Amino acid sequence: MPIHPIEFRYGTPEMREVWSQERRLKRLVEIEIALAKAEADIGVIPRRAAIEIEKVLPRVNRERVDEIESEINHEMMAVVLAISEQCEGDAGKWVHFGAASNDILDTATTLQFRDAVTLMEEKLYRLLSILVKLSDEYKNTVCCGRTHGQIGVPTTYGLRFAIWAAEMDRHIDRLNELKPRLLVGQMTGAVGTQASFGKNGIEIQKRTMEYLGIGSVDVSNQLIQRDRHAEFVMWMGGVATTLDKIGTMVRTLQRSEIGELEEGIGKKQVGSSTMPHKRNPIKSEQICGLARIVRGFIETELLNNTIWDERDLTNSSSERIVFPESCILTDHILNLGINVLENLRFNQANIDRNLHLLNGLNMAEAVMIELTIRGVGRQEAHEIVRLAAMKSTEENIYFRDALLADKELAAVLTGEEIENLVNPYKYIGTAVEQVDNLNKKLKAKHENKI
Repeated sequence: MPIHPIEFRYGTPEMREVWSQERRLKRLVEIEIALAKAEADIGVIPRRAAIEIEKVLPRVNRERVDEIESEINHEMMAVVLAISEQCEGDAGKWVHFGAASNDILDTATTLQFRDAVTLMEEKLYRLLSILVKLSDEYKNTVCCGRTHGQIGVPTTYGLRFAIWAAEMDRHIDRLNELKPRLLVGQMTGAVGTQASFGKNGIEIQKRTMEYLGIGSVDVSNQLIQRDRHAEFVMWMGGVATTLDKIGTMVRTLQRSEIGELEEGIGKKQVGSSTMPHKRNPIKSEQICGLARIVRGFIETELLNNTIWDERDLTNSSSERIVFPESCILTDHILNLGINVLENLRFNQANIDRNLHLLNGLNMAEAVMIELTIRGVGRQEAHEIVRLAAMKSTEENIYFRDALLADKELAAVLTGEEIENLVNPYKYIGTAVEQVDNLNKKLKAKHENKI
């Protein structure tokens, strides 16, 4: 009977498979095989033993491992015994030779990280591609900029999407910087000295990891140090937070009284069990909610780096939750983000309505700047415009008319000039140019990927 929402509600089948017991066991066996091959290469164990050990991969099954573990109460030794009993001749006695449990367990986790990163990386590029496309498509769509939740000077939807694209690009950079630190394995023995491997320890570790296609730790104790893993969890928290930011903006702009954007709504989608009219931003809300869970894992994994001496088991229990859940939920959030952005609906009438909602008051800065250029002191210009804005608000008249009524201002600007200054579509600065420059840079940087 399913209990956890990841089992039936959140996550993709491919990411759940990465963290399944079956995939975990396969990775553990693959590492034992790689170790045997490395040891055979340098004459530590017989070549025939390594060949025989390699054959057992398809024959070791989860049921048998669980049966052995129920008897001996040791996870890694159960795997070792399950492999050994499948070997012909005396090859089984060489399984796990010189290794400590966490050499295999931690390295298996690295292989799972690699699989998880591969899945998420592809979705990062999809998101980046969508954001670049949206920023280009809507670079001339002028809308209200808002600060403190209040309407400010205009911006463009293209610039908003470009800001998110730039942030997603930085997450890709961070991941590329992180991968060499994260995707490493170890074969260092009981407390990290490699004493059980003798003089061949460094070479055995190097060759084992080459067979697995990952890097090697430079130094370690019985655990791969958790600063590496904490950095990965923090990276996922950062990605989830960017999607949280986007989801929050979509939810805000979908509010009934704003109504500029809307999530794509399915033809049969029900918004409320009692209010049939509802069109709720449920995907964005789910992004925001699950992002809180991913961020919550950061402190746990940071604390997992503070183990006793050469190792203890405090990290083990929590990481059985932290690693799969953070990866599955981050991947799920990425999928939701792709869905939301690909299916966004724009309401141009409401975008234009909101631009004029304040009767032109949002253009006060443009008037102040022009007055200063014309020779009025900046502070004096600010006061002239502030007083006109107060008049517009208190008398509920257009800002343009309040400006025209000011004699000091009329001596500097003509009515036609004031009309142009309060036109929100003419006050977007270099927004379009910024978008074009960024998109050109991103397309060159990620050629063939976006």
